[in-house]
Amino acid sequence: MSKNIAVGLDIGTYHVKVVIAESSKTSQGSPNVLGVGYTESKGLRHGYIINQSDAIKSIRKAIRQAERTAGIKVKKVFLSVGGIGLSSHTSKGSVMISRADNEITDLDVEKVLEEAQKSIPQTMSINKRIIHNIPIQFLIDGTPVLGSNPVGMKGVKLEANVLFVFSLEHHLADLIQVIEDSGIEINDVMAAPMAASLVSLTKAEKIAGVVLANIGSETVSIVVHEDGIPISLEVFPIGSNDITNDIALGLQVSLEEAELIKTEFEVGATPIKHPRKKLEEIITGRLSDIFELIAAHLKKIGKNGLLPAGIVITGGGSGITTIEDLAKAYLKLPTKISSLICNSQISECLKEKGVAIKDGTWAVSYGLCVFGLSAEGNDIVSNNLGRKFIKSIFQKITRFFKQFLP
Repeated sequence: MSKNIAVGLDIGTYHVKVVIAESSKTSQGSPNVLGVGYTESKGLRHGYIINQSDAIKSIRKAIRQAERTAGIKVKKVFLSVGGIGLSSHTSKGSVMISRADNEITDLDVEKVLEEAQKSIPQTMSINKRIIHNIPIQFLIDGTPVLGSNPVGMKGVKLEANVLFVFSLEHHLADLIQVIEDSGIEINDVMAAPMAASLVSLTKAEKIAGVVLANIGSETVSIVVHEDGIPISLEVFPIGSNDITNDIALGLQVSLEEAELIKTEFEVGATPIKHPRKKLEEIITGRLSDIFELIAAHLKKIGKNGLLPAGIVITGGGSGITTIEDLAKAYLKLPTKISSLICNSQISECLKEKGVAIKDGTWAVSYGLCVFGLSAEGNDIVSNNLGRKFIKSIFQKITRFFKQFLP
């Protein structure tokens, strides 16, 4: 497989999605989509693998479909990590500058990040693996540093506020094992909400302040951006399947019929034999729960009502007709439904390949391709089987920030 080609693999609870893309010939262009593959996801619950053999079959089927449409053999993938085991914590670290002339070096930056990691409460990190460590802000002698890199500046004391993103260690190990048992190597991993943000949010939105909410079948994940970088991430154990269950109970119908009713409601149709007002009350009740959770998290991090770019909603549950109005009412923020950046290109590819899925649900897998084609090297995430990161912490962070460059 060419170095100019990347494969994004998104293993969700409802679907396994694969996107194969190649670098654009222009420096400012988005990756060109060569092929896509998807299949029903089996063997997972809330993002966890509960049956490895079923999960392997789903992964192989989706990859084979993408290989056929792209005419390329997939050997390595960039993998998303999601589910309710995903979480984040902001920690602080400080060190004294080591050089006699007080000039900050890469070693000082590495040390302050290590100190920030040591400051993470054990209750936050037990049984978890750090998959991203992202400096939110550096301070020199108490003064914030403009920009993301203090190397070369002078001072006595260097401080850092760092966002750490975790995944449950056993979940990550199971996920990696399933991929390897499918005959595929892993180039690198990325938190699913961050992968989605690469192709769902504009640079202006990330700088102004925005929250991206991905409403999946069993989870809702959010990532908050400000000043161009992610500052918080959270996953809630609630999703669009809960809406289906509520409809089934409220209208006393089967789960299959409830899903059909929900789908009809999403496209604006009036379900036969069922009062629309009651259906709206059922759906609104569950969506209200979702937005209350998001509002509580934004209040916790001090951003409730303070994100000028508002909330951008994506994922399979984003098509419900009343969702924008509800989000505005509960969050007091501008609201819009996400569409992939350069979505006309990927939509055309999906149409050519006969894929009838909303393109917003492909944000994670397509975002992984953007991540892969902008990353340097082939770092492999460590797990409890003894793998080690290939590069140093600072190199990982430098590479991470390159994704946000135009």
